[in-house]
Amino acid sequence: MLKKLINIVILVPLGVILIVLSVANRQAVTLAFNPFNPADSVLAVSAPFFVFLFLAVIVGLILGAGVTWLSQGKYRRRARNEANEALKWHREAEKQRSQAEKLASQPTLAAPQN
Repeated sequence: MLKKLINIVILVPLGVILIVLSVANRQAVTLAFNPFNPADSVLAVSAPFFVFLFLAVIVGLILGAGVTWLSQGKYRRRARNEANEALKWHREAEKQRSQAEKLASQPTLAAPQN
């Protein structure tokens, strides 16, 4: 419920803003990659401005997701190690349980009569 509310309150206005920016910035711009000669058409890309806006948002999302994934690596490693240790102890408990059942099912010797 809270996630839906957050999506409606944040993502819908953000989408509307991006659409308005796209419509308002339809003119073609040139992105030059040559800082010494910006007029060089070999290292330049011409596209509507909103394309560059969307590309900036997409690159930011990908970089943010990558940094988050890398920063959470120690927690994933810890969870993986703890899961392996839990499996090891589970197997050990099963082994001990089967040994206890085996000992319980063996006939017991009667105590010597004096």
